[in-house]
Amino acid sequence: MNDAHKPQKIRNIAELARMAGVSAGTVSRALANKSLVNKETRERIQALAREHGFRPNQMARRLRTQQTGVIGVVIPLGHERRQHISDPFFMTLFGYLADELTESGHDIMLSRVIPGDDEWLDRIVDSGMLDGAFVIGQSNQSAVIERVAREYRPLVVWGSHREGQVQCTVGVDNAAGGRLAAEHLLKRGARRLAFFGDTNGPEIADRLHGANSAVSAVAGASLQPFSTHLASDEMADQIAGHLDQLGKAVDGIVCASDIIAMTTIRLLHERGRSVPDEVAVTGFDDLPIASRMVPQLTTVRQDIAAGAKAMVAALQRRIAGEDAPSTVMQPELIVRESA
Repeated sequence: MNDAHKPQKIRNIAELARMAGVSAGTVSRALANKSLVNKETRERIQALAREHGFRPNQMARRLRTQQTGVIGVVIPLGHERRQHISDPFFMTLFGYLADELTESGHDIMLSRVIPGDDEWLDRIVDSGMLDGAFVIGQSNQSAVIERVAREYRPLVVWGSHREGQVQCTVGVDNAAGGRLAAEHLLKRGARRLAFFGDTNGPEIADRLHGANSAVSAVAGASLQPFSTHLASDEMADQIAGHLDQLGKAVDGIVCASDIIAMTTIRLLHERGRSVPDEVAVTGFDDLPIASRMVPQLTTVRQDIAAGAKAMVAALQRRIAGEDAPSTVMQPELIVRESA
C-alpha cells in the first residue's frame, strides 16, 4: 500500500468520535472495553482505532481518573539484609503476582528495601506513584506495616495473621505447617530433632512454634533450634556449623524453607550421612525445584499460586474502597524421598 492509500492517522479521541459518529465518552468507554457500550459498537470503535493507528494517551487517562495504573511490590529485608530478590521463593511469588496484575492491565514497580528507619513504607505509599502495594514478607517490620495499614488501605501483605491486626495478610497457617513437618518426622521414629531457620520474622517463628507443639506431645522427643540465615551467601557456612555441632545427635531436621533443606541435604551428603536413613529432612514452601532434586524433598506446601490470586483480589477490592479480610490458607504435607 502506498502512502496515498494509507488510512489517515487519528490524533485524539475527538477525531475518532467524529469518524465513528458517537460521543467522545462512548469512544473512551469502548477503548477501555467497558460493558456500558454494546459489543457491536465497542468492536467497531476498536477496529477503527486499530485501522487508523490510534492509541489513547495513557498518561492523560491516568490523570483524569486519578490512578497511576502501577502496583508496588515491596520486599522488606530488615532481618535478612543479604537476602537477594533472586531467592527462589520471592521469584515464584513475584511471577504469579506479575501474571495476575498484567492480566488486569496494571504495571508493576518492584522495590527491595533494607529499612533504615520507621518511615520506609510511608515513603513508598505516599510517593503518588502507586494505586496500591503488596509487601512480600513481614521480616521484623510488622509494627511498621501495621501502623501504615491503619492509614493506607490499598495494602496487602504476604505473611502471618495475628488476631486483631489491621493489615490485610495472605499466607499459610505457618504454625500448622511446622507442626505437620515435625509430626511426620516423629511418626517415622525420629526423636532427636533440630530446627533450622531465622525466627526474627513472624512466619518462621510460627513454624518453630508449631514444630515445638508437636515435639512436646511425644515423650522422649526433643527439638533444638538453630538460627539459620535465608541469605544464600551465609546459609551454607551456618548449616555446616550446625551439623558439625550436632554430629550424630540428630535424626530429623525441620527446615524453615526448601532452600535451607536442600542445602542441608547437600552438606549431610558431604559428611557421609544418608538421607533419609540416618537423618530425615523436611522443607517448607514446595517450590518447583523441590521435586527435581535428589532425593526429592519432603516439604510443607503453601499454595503460592492461589495466594497470589487472593492477594490481587484483595488489593482490587481495597483500591475500590471496599474492605477485604485476611486469608489464611491451610498447609499440606508433601511426602517425598527425603523423609
